[in-house]
Amino acid sequence: MTFQRITVNPEVCGGKPTIRGLRFPVSRLLGLLASGESQESILKAYPYLEPEDFHEALNYAAFLADEQIFEFAQ
Repeated sequence: MTFQRITVNPEVCGGKPTIRGLRFPVSRLLGLLASGESQESILKAYPYLEPEDFHEALNYAAFLADEQIFEFAQ
């Protein structure tokens, strides 16, 4: 699967996946959403983000969750 809006560069954010190379890690966007922030409030706080970035970040997270195997406490 190809993610057009997710970039990885060893010289940007320590090689973590970022939104369009903007030095805004995908994990940060997902964390904001997970904490209950709305897309509108995030866009207001970070006007360089675009609505399509949210969709791509969520698709990326779903892809990773499907591809990874984790052990969870019972």
